[in-house]
Amino acid sequence: MSNITLEKIKNAPKQYNLYPSDKNHKQVRIEQKDCIQFLKDLDSSTVDLIVTDPAYSGMNEKLKLGRGRIVGDYGKKDNAKWFEEFKDDPENFKIFLMECKRVLKDGGHIFIMFDNYSLLTLGHLMREFFDVKNIIVWDKVNLGMGHYFRRRHEMIVFATNGFRKLNNRRTPDVWRFKRIHKSGYPTQKPVELFEAMINGSATENFLVVDPFIGSGSSAIAAIKKGCRYIGNDISKDAVEISRNRAEHFIETGLDILQPESAALAADIENKFW
Repeated sequence: MSNITLEKIKNAPKQYNLYPSDKNHKQVRIEQKDCIQFLKDLDSSTVDLIVTDPAYSGMNEKLKLGRGRIVGDYGKKDNAKWFEEFKDDPENFKIFLMECKRVLKDGGHIFIMFDNYSLLTLGHLMREFFDVKNIIVWDKVNLGMGHYFRRRHEMIVFATNGFRKLNNRRTPDVWRFKRIHKSGYPTQKPVELFEAMINGSATENFLVVDPFIGSGSSAIAAIKKGCRYIGNDISKDAVEISRNRAEHFIETGLDILQPESAALAADIENKFW
């Protein structure tokens, strides 16, 4: 395991934005923009796969947990560690989905993660733009917070822009990956979660895009698959962390933020992801 700390990751020189292709990996680019502008700057019908976990605002506006505290006052001065949210009202979400559809190739796939609140308020809108095929449940194995029943899962909506089969028809619609404890970035997702998406829908040299890169887990998954990758986030910290995490992984094969697998042994043995 590398002895590079999160602070070193954030403070490393930012002289790069584009990693050149070589025998070990394909082209990787990580940008800092508003998610809508990021998508608008991509050419139409050029993306093979979108995998993303938006920073939804709805749950934090509606739900309070524990002793009346919000899950995260994102972007506020008194809670600076949290990231800025994506204002997820229906009209804004429709613009986001419209741009996703524009950049996806015919037959392209899209995976969008949802929390409990956003799935009910926004998930149905995906049918206006894509052919929705599945709702996948991410079983986090360990219990989280909750109002009445404690949450142990999140949902992923899988849809297509036209028709293209999955690479593997044996994969179940419940994925068991342990959630990341004591993560270096808020709401850091396991790399294996994005690997399951990418392995199901991409082949080597496919272009994978993530408009909400966060800690860069999707970038690591894409690099491991040998895909081209473009990631984006509005947060400067997220971009810095993701760039350095990807650079270190390309150079050493070590993942600074997730040194151990989040997959359960039985699922690895059955090759479910």
